[in-house]
This record gives sequence, C-alpha cells and structure tokens, in this order.
Amino acid sequence: MARKKAPEELSVEELRRLLVEKRRGARKERLEHYRRTGRVVSIAPDLEFDAPPSAPVIDTAEQTESTSEPTPVNPRRKWLDRVLLGVEVLAVLGLVVVILNGIGLMRTLNNEVVSALNPETAVPTPLVMAVVLPSGHTPPDAQGNTRPNDAEIPSHLLPMVQSLANIPIPTAAPDQAVRLQIPAINVDAPVVQGDGWEQLKKGVGQYIGSSPPGHDGNLVLSGHDDVYGEVFRYLDRLVPGDKVVVYTQQRQFTYIVDRTVLVEPTAVEVMAPTSDPTLTLISCYPYLVNDQRIVVFARLQN
Repeated sequence: MARKKAPEELSVEELRRLLVEKRRGARKERLEHYRRTGRVVSIAPDLEFDAPPSAPVIDTAEQTESTSEPTPVNPRRKWLDRVLLGVEVLAVLGLVVVILNGIGLMRTLNNEVVSALNPETAVPTPLVMAVVLPSGHTPPDAQGNTRPNDAEIPSHLLPMVQSLANIPIPTAAPDQAVRLQIPAINVDAPVVQGDGWEQLKKGVGQYIGSSPPGHDGNLVLSGHDDVYGEVFRYLDRLVPGDKVVVYTQQRQFTYIVDRTVLVEPTAVEVMAPTSDPTLTLISCYPYLVNDQRIVVFARLQN
C-alpha cells in the first residue's frame, strides 16, 4: 500500500488536480441538493475529462450556480403595461391643463374684481375732429346781427358739419371747467360745455373731448371777440407770463401764457391733444373782420 503524500510533498500539477476534484465534488453536492428541492428539472451528465497538465483549469461551478435562464415575457402583459403607461401620461397632461386653466381663470377674476373696485373715470372723446376752429361768424352789421360763417367750411364737408349741429351736449362733470378769469384783460366769464353757435352765446365754450382742467392734455376754450359780450375782445393783448385761472366745482387751476399765434380757420391742429397740461384759447381775429383765428397757448403752473 502506497504511502499518502503530505501536501508539501505534492507537485504543482497534483495540487491543481486535487483542487479541481474538490470543487467538482462540491458542485455535484449542490446539484444533488437542487434536484431534491425541485429547483433543477434536468441536468446534463457531467463530462469527465482530464485537463492536460499544461492547460489552465477553469472552475465554472460558481458561474453555473449564479446564471439562470431569463423568464419569458408575456406579450399580453407587455401590451397591457404600455396601455397603462399611456393612460398615466394622459392623466398627468390633463392635470397640467386643468391647473393652467385654473390659474388663468383666477387671474381673470382678480382683474375683474380690481376693475370693479377701482373704476376708471371715463374720459370724453370727440365724436369727430373739428373741420374748422370754433367761434367763426360773419362780421356784425350796424344792428349787431351776425351768423355762423359757413364760407369757412370746405364745401365737401359742409353736409357733415350740418348733420352734427344738433348733437346733444353732455352734462358737465364735477372736474369740468365752470368759470374762467384772465386778470390781465379783465375777463371773468362762465364756461359751458360745447363750442357750438348756441353755446358761445352764453360765454366761453369748452371743446367736447378736450381734457379737464389740471389734467394731462389740451383744454380748449373758445369765445367771441365782437358779439355776445365780446368775452375775448382783448385776447391779443396777452403776453407770455400772464395768468389764466380756470375754476371747476372743486378747485381752481392757474395757467401761464406761453405764446400767441394767428392761424387760418382750418388750422384745427391747435386743438390736438398734448402730453402735458395745456390750455388753448381761441377767438376770431381781427376785430370786426373775423377771417382768421387768434390762438393763445398756456401751460399749467407747477
């Protein structure tokens, strides 16, 4: 009987073979355990071979144990998962749309509430731009009789001017002008809304749509120079620096004369709105001739 060699007496090849046999025995024990527990249905028979001494021995026991066959995916389950994913995406998108619509609705409601609590004061606007400057009339005769000077109006615009002659005059608001004083030429006259023929018989007329006193914009006032009280008889005597005081039902505003110009009756651009508080005084000129207009511009005193 051969004597069993000690481990230190074995060669490298013998040690390697013992190690392979030990691992193979352990692998067989695990496979037997899997068979008994039902985890392995069929196992291919082990192949007995002797590896050449010079070839490296690779142990695949651990790899066999850890590697398992992939579970086949049920096509019906895969299709159902895709459908559920699409439903979830649509639900999220719908929720986002609802939230955005809610935010927009809340913003609209807030704006409406603010508008209701802080109503803006309506600013009157002219129904139509003037064709000629107001206060135009024929020179008075010996008895003082006069009439509107229709010859100043371009013939193709005369029907439009006549159609607008009877438009109702709005009631003056609390912030509208009611009185005008010009100390330098002793003017103290009432101010009425509108600058038509009938309105200017009562005193100074405010052009409908012009800005209220003290507000940004152009306050346009007109008056006669040689009939109906001659309220603007000496308008040509005003010089830069003279004061013009305009009264409302609530307070007064002082304007300072800036300049005076002579224009044709059709120079309606002098009535255009301005960005700063401005006062424009208009009357016929010269005295008892009335073929031009005298226009005085004043600015609101700080």
